[in-house]
Amino acid sequence: MAQRKSFLLRLDPATHEALQRWADTDLRSLNAQIEFLLRRALQETGRLKTAGEE
Repeated sequence: MAQRKSFLLRLDPATHEALQRWADTDLRSLNAQIEFLLRRALQETGRLKTAGEE
């Protein structure tokens, strides 16, 4: 597995709270929820190759 990159993300409090509630509902950490949502958006728009694609 490739090494993971970390970076600082600044969010306004309302966005942070909404994401945290969503993460809690989905039983994910806030970090995992943000990564999940970003990956899904990238796949849906064709900007991220899925497994098996080249």
